[in-house]
Amino acid sequence: MRFGPVPLDEAEGTILAHSLRLPGLILKKSRRLSAADVAALREHGLGQVTAIAFEPGDVPEDEAAARLAAVMDGPHLRVAEAFTGRANIFAEVRGLLLVDEEAVRRVNERDEAVTLATLPAFAPVEPGQMVATVKIIPFAAPEAALEDCVALARETPLVRVAPYIPHRVRMIQTVLPGTAGKMLDKTVRVTAGRMESVGGTLTGESRCAHEVEALAREIRKVAAEPFEMLLIAGASAITDRRDVLPAAIEAAGGRIDHFGMPVDPGNLLLLARLGERRVLGLPGCCRSPRINGFDWVLQRLAAGLEVGRHELASMGVGGLLMEIPSRPQPREAPAGEKPEPRIAALVLAAGQSRRMGARNKLLLEVEGRPMVRHMVEAALASRAEAVVVVTGHQEPELRAALDGLDVRFVHNEHYAEGLSTSLRAGLAALPGDTDGALVCLADMPRLTAAHLDRLIEAFDPAAGRTVAVPTRNGKRGNPVLWSRLHFAEMHRLEGDVGARHLIGEHAEQVVEVPMDDEASLLDIDTPEALAALEGDAS
Repeated sequence: MRFGPVPLDEAEGTILAHSLRLPGLILKKSRRLSAADVAALREHGLGQVTAIAFEPGDVPEDEAAARLAAVMDGPHLRVAEAFTGRANIFAEVRGLLLVDEEAVRRVNERDEAVTLATLPAFAPVEPGQMVATVKIIPFAAPEAALEDCVALARETPLVRVAPYIPHRVRMIQTVLPGTAGKMLDKTVRVTAGRMESVGGTLTGESRCAHEVEALAREIRKVAAEPFEMLLIAGASAITDRRDVLPAAIEAAGGRIDHFGMPVDPGNLLLLARLGERRVLGLPGCCRSPRINGFDWVLQRLAAGLEVGRHELASMGVGGLLMEIPSRPQPREAPAGEKPEPRIAALVLAAGQSRRMGARNKLLLEVEGRPMVRHMVEAALASRAEAVVVVTGHQEPELRAALDGLDVRFVHNEHYAEGLSTSLRAGLAALPGDTDGALVCLADMPRLTAAHLDRLIEAFDPAAGRTVAVPTRNGKRGNPVLWSRLHFAEMHRLEGDVGARHLIGEHAEQVVEVPMDDEASLLDIDTPEALAALEGDAS
């Protein structure tokens, strides 16, 4: 193929390389110039044009694109008519795109005139979605190079779609004392949606205690039902092959294939079998609809593809799922320095204190100061940049108890409807640049700035630690530090519940922060608790 200036006397039959716009005449790029075109150009005073002249062995762009794309027209694919050197290939069914990455690389290395672009391997695709495109870069491709690419495409499918196979899925959830029913119900809804997206059906769900014997008994019971895949969501994340879920699967006659995967979130996934049926022990992130490693495994199994140790190991490249909220980009900071998060302390002080009797516990004196003032002063002395106090019951008295402190008040008119209303009111009042909210209960007078600063130090959304929870001897307490990435979920809470059940839904994003004393476990709800507190102080 020759490219360059061509005298008009030799231009007939050549391909115009660039569009020409002249008074009363428009000739578009790629036009094959006729004798009339040449005459018109001569009338406009032109002596030459930039054009392409084909040589023996050149295949025009549309023909070349169509020839390569035609060989790729396999099951569940449709090839569109080539146009301007491009032939697009579309999926005809819902499924996973399989790509022979090495073969695609070889096509693209053969000659710079021939290119093939695809969606990523194992991308989920829908009917009518473009999955690949053949593009001839110049106006023609060398016959020899094109034939090599065609031969390669005949030898091995460059792209194909593995359609999802209809399948039945059964689910078991384990529970611990205090496991929220709403969280379990949400898990069922989220899982049913996942199944539908890959052509499956959630046929049933049951619950049992988070104990080996109870779970093994439940597995044996549901094994009599018709299903192809069993999902088990534990009340506590799997931490070892000998933990409750794997031990129960083996006790029920199953076998463990592999524990863990290099996809984050999703690390704590368990692959197992019960006879010929697949069993998945789910990571905590399964309770969220956001994409995670469970989705990658589920999609492949739903498409009838093998998933074992080798396939899991291969998922490490691209397995850091930066697009999900638990993997935000860190704020810019000087090299080598960790960006300091902007934390606001949110003190919930709107409750009616019914368990204390006729008195508002927050106004009772503890060591000479109102109980609420202890918590607020600790927040002010911490690294939190702002302190917001949510009032409700006896608002004037609470304001008076905090007189002189540099806090922002927000009144919750709906405090009688429960804790969630105070949480929503407080979140709405936070500064717009807040990175995280330290949700504090106002009836915890033993907490200090040091306790709060320990949580702030452990908080690191850029590393996936978006929820910081204090612990004492393995027991979780308060306050909890939440990334703003969870605020939307917290805004949707209703009734007399806080956000604690969300911790289980984001188990892999939780960092537990051990404390040296019982302060994070001590809230004062009753006269007896107050008397014990006063006794300890005396």
